[in-house]
Amino acid sequence: MRKRKCAVFDIDGTIFRSSLLIESVEALIDSGAFPKRAREIFEGPHRRWLDRKDGYDKYIGAVIAASDKYTKGMRRGDYLRIIRGVVRRHKDRVYRYTRDLIRDLKRKNYYLLSITHSPKYIADGFAKTLKFDKVYGRLFEIDARGRFTGGVLHEDLIVDKAKILLRAVGKENLTLRGSVGVGDSESDIPFLTLVSRPICFNPNLKLYRVAKRMGWEVVVERKDVIYQLNLK
Repeated sequence: MRKRKCAVFDIDGTIFRSSLLIESVEALIDSGAFPKRAREIFEGPHRRWLDRKDGYDKYIGAVIAASDKYTKGMRRGDYLRIIRGVVRRHKDRVYRYTRDLIRDLKRKNYYLLSITHSPKYIADGFAKTLKFDKVYGRLFEIDARGRFTGGVLHEDLIVDKAKILLRAVGKENLTLRGSVGVGDSESDIPFLTLVSRPICFNPNLKLYRVAKRMGWEVVVERKDVIYQLNLK
């Protein structure tokens, strides 16, 4: 069987103009599934990030901590009901550049793969609207009663996006020859080094510095303008 070319995308800040994790946690608090005090875990890091006194990684780390703490004991069905509402509300809040790139690659029969650190439950629904073939995300452990235990399955794998990409290539009969990768932060560097065409979209400083050294494509979308930077 002939191997298909693949394209791998991060989601948050790369396709989606926000964070699926942040939007899901806010929805869980607003619905009453999480207590309002859950915001106390991340409101300080959020404020410091908005004021540019601290990094986004500390803010998102605090959101993850709140999610992990208050998801424990929640019924899977209740969680999914709220998450599906988040997807319905936010499915069209995407960047034009990556939206159009995804459509173009789909027409060319690329296998579309998404790797995200957001929960797989919400990433699945979001990526389905864009016709992705496979999604990898944080997968919560469930007990025999259908409740979340607070544990995360295969967490050592999900943090290594290069390992996930190589696993998918082997399992799905794909090739990295002619492959495309799109990411926005340093956590995407491992898979960007593997693809034929690495694209750094709205990159943070750490990724931008690597892109400049490696001569990778850098694309910035601001308001209604798309800038393609030539770093070579």
